Amino acid sequence: MKFLLATIMIAQLASAFRAPATTSTRRFIQSQNKRAATFGVLNGESLTQQKYYHHGSLRQQPFLTTRRHMSETVEEAAPAPAASTGYPFASIEPKWQAYWKENDTFKTPERRTTNEDGTVTKSKNKKKYVLDMFPYPSGAGLHVGHPEGYTASDVMSRYWRMTSHDVLHPIGWDSFGLPAEQFAIQTGTHPEVETKKNIANFKRQLQMLGFSYDWEKEVATTDVEYVKWTQWIFLQLYKMGLASQSEVSVNWCPALGTVLSNEEVINGLSERGDHPVTRLPLRQWVLKITEYADRLEQGLEGLDWPSGTMTAQEQWIGKSVGTEIDFNVDGLDDKKVTVFTTRADTLFGVTYVTLAPEHPLVSSVTTSDQKEEVDAYVTATSSRSDLDRTSSKEKTGVFTGGYAIHPLTNEKVPIWIGDYVLGSYGTGAVMAVPAHDERDYEFASKFGLEVKWVVEPTKKDGELSTEEAFTKAGVNVNSGEFDGMKTQKAKKAITAKLAEISSGGPKITYKLRDWVFSRQRYWGEPIPIYFPIDFPEGVEDSDVDPKVDGCEHTIRFDKPIPVDEADLPLTLPEMEDFSPGDDPAGCLARAKDWRYFQEDGKWFSRETNTMPQWAGSCWYYFRFLDPKNGESAFSPELDEDWMPVDLYVGGAEHAVLHLLYARFWHQVLYDLGYTKHPEPFQKLVHQGMILGSDGEKMSKSRGNVVNPDDIVEVHGADALRLYEMFMGPLEAVKPWQTSQVSGVVRFQNKLFNVVKEAAKNDASVEMDEETTKILHKTMKKVTEDIENMSFNTAISAMMVLTNHLTSLKDQVPREAAEKLTLMVSPFAPHLGEECWSLLGHDDTLAYHPWVEHDEALCVDNTVKMGVQVNGKTRGEIEIPKDADQEGAMAEAMKVQSVSNQLDGKDVKKIIYVPGRILNIVAK
Repeated sequence: MKFLLATIMIAQLASAFRAPATTSTRRFIQSQNKRAATFGVLNGESLTQQKYYHHGSLRQQPFLTTRRHMSETVEEAAPAPAASTGYPFASIEPKWQAYWKENDTFKTPERRTTNEDGTVTKSKNKKKYVLDMFPYPSGAGLHVGHPEGYTASDVMSRYWRMTSHDVLHPIGWDSFGLPAEQFAIQTGTHPEVETKKNIANFKRQLQMLGFSYDWEKEVATTDVEYVKWTQWIFLQLYKMGLASQSEVSVNWCPALGTVLSNEEVINGLSERGDHPVTRLPLRQWVLKITEYADRLEQGLEGLDWPSGTMTAQEQWIGKSVGTEIDFNVDGLDDKKVTVFTTRADTLFGVTYVTLAPEHPLVSSVTTSDQKEEVDAYVTATSSRSDLDRTSSKEKTGVFTGGYAIHPLTNEKVPIWIGDYVLGSYGTGAVMAVPAHDERDYEFASKFGLEVKWVVEPTKKDGELSTEEAFTKAGVNVNSGEFDGMKTQKAKKAITAKLAEISSGGPKITYKLRDWVFSRQRYWGEPIPIYFPIDFPEGVEDSDVDPKVDGCEHTIRFDKPIPVDEADLPLTLPEMEDFSPGDDPAGCLARAKDWRYFQEDGKWFSRETNTMPQWAGSCWYYFRFLDPKNGESAFSPELDEDWMPVDLYVGGAEHAVLHLLYARFWHQVLYDLGYTKHPEPFQKLVHQGMILGSDGEKMSKSRGNVVNPDDIVEVHGADALRLYEMFMGPLEAVKPWQTSQVSGVVRFQNKLFNVVKEAAKNDASVEMDEETTKILHKTMKKVTEDIENMSFNTAISAMMVLTNHLTSLKDQVPREAAEKLTLMVSPFAPHLGEECWSLLGHDDTLAYHPWVEHDEALCVDNTVKMGVQVNGKTRGEIEIPKDADQEGAMAEAMKVQSVSNQLDGKDVKKIIYVPGRILNIVAK
């Protein structure tokens, strides 16, 4: 019982900090945990419940029976221990890192071997593919927030190796991207040079932290061989008709020379650099992810993912079942406005139609009287992103002067344009029913448009209020032959009527948009497509050179030609000027010797757009299986042996796009027969953000970034690893406090000294009953906590065991020290290896069998319980769990405070619940 209470208390107080949390800190953590809870990662506990805020010095806490354990294991910062008792990490950690490298300790095992007779023998071990969301190697290197997820996955990898699993644990680099290109533009340094430099620094830092990666599996998305297979996958998409060109209205930033996502545009300016952004139609490569919308939604079933991430994916896909409706345009017999609605029952309430400003019919339906006002509105809207438009609370719009014809009543309804309608979403037009849609009601109220009530509440829902939109289901009124029908029946009946008169019908749509895949920048994978070139009539290809300025020619973008797979990879040209310029064709358009080439006497032009950074990260988990394969992206045998990924660890910020895009590519490769597994990532875990000591997100501008190099130099890599796992639940948001690292340093020193004492002893030092029980309870708890990725409480349990063994002084049993060493090794691998060596073992413990507990030794034979006299606790007894009432009373009477209360009184009643309560009623 004492052991369990101590473990619980340590777990609760593990992240208490000396400095009080500021109001801004509290608000930030609360907001982050609210977000974390949305992604289903806090298991119902807030930061306050997890006790991340400091409530005073740890020594001032009401520890009850656990005060001694707490003060010894996580007390506040104190002077460092004397050198003779300290753990010499500075010499030990490089020693074991060199050992692991020299001996290929973490080399991925072969899951199958071919025998001399040609037969194949497969591994009998279960497999674990453990994957981190691989990092973008920025110039700043790692800060202490980055290793949190890597440490968690490393703990699991090391644990699974010790539990007889074959483990694949790779790492690589998502190394294309805009930051490297921007640095190249500013300094004149080729982005490849800076990228390799950054990768070297990241690799040094990861190796410094003792992560058990198989470095032979290392890949970078910028590697020529990797680019080859990224381009190969694009060609498979192209052949399947899933990659095509389209003229798309995009956010074009001339200063950055690229298309920006909606999230990267704020108030008409780029998020990076505050450069002006304009909306304009550009020729773009688009991947038809919408054709996989149903599959992407259905594939989520059965995955072990945070519930919030599943919901985020479902909402992004946004499946809607409804009705498509055609409105003819008055005076334009060949034109119609098509809308989609999930409320066909409200069709008789339509009083106007709204088009997106970029809708292709705007110019056709606009009258001459309204043209000037409409053109001005369209121009003003063009500088705003879709996100900016839809998030704005102010409703704006302009009447076009044109009218649509209601498909069932033949009434004319005015056509407006409004920026809250997006050309990129749905049909780019909506039927406005202000009586039954809040947004339409606000718009109609502002511009004085008619409101028609066509749905009433049912009797149980009360009376209809005309002061606001009624958006619930009800009963149709003012709807002709559909009057009296309830909402669901009216939807079906009106949809059927529209289909009957060829003015619409049932339709399923998705919020998900096709993936705009083009980027107008240098540092990305070239798209392996080229186009024929036409010259003026009478001009022969042999007589001209389109690389020469002034050569008149036309690139036939309507006739794309895929690069032959045998000619891959298509590499980037060498350039000195990476600045984007203001040409939407991208800076590669200036590399004329690369762009234009001849084949069989004909001139062609390469595609000058490059792929987005998402491309390389869509399939890297496949390449890790087989990184040196020059004949295919990965072998089918290795796909069968290792896929799917068993544990995928990364930030919740990738809950939608990266995971959705990767699943899309994976499902395409599944359909083509390249993988046997329909989904790539079986279990997903999001680590929580580690904030700066000020409670804010770490950033250079705030000056709150902590470099892991500094922590390792002072305290060692294992201390950093232990602290990050001890701060609190993996999924929770928590602030960093360097001063608190000293707590795990003391634990590390104690454990090291305990093992040194045990190493002096032989088998004659036996474990007493108390030590045996604590050891087995610890082995059980640490094993269960690792399985559940509850690392902070696993470390707490080992702290309690270490304190107990310390109290034995020179009588520490070797068996207990060995078990403790094995348990701590996934968290502090250098410490674990050194202790294992001190205990006389010549081999690494990386593959030594994991500890096993005896369940019988984890059960307490006695129980402590309070003794009450007339309902008030007067003492405490410790008795056998199965003690009867007579035995309990006998022990109670030995307690002086209890006997004093009963002196001179008659016992009238005894209430005894074994193991829980003993209440003596006396008068």
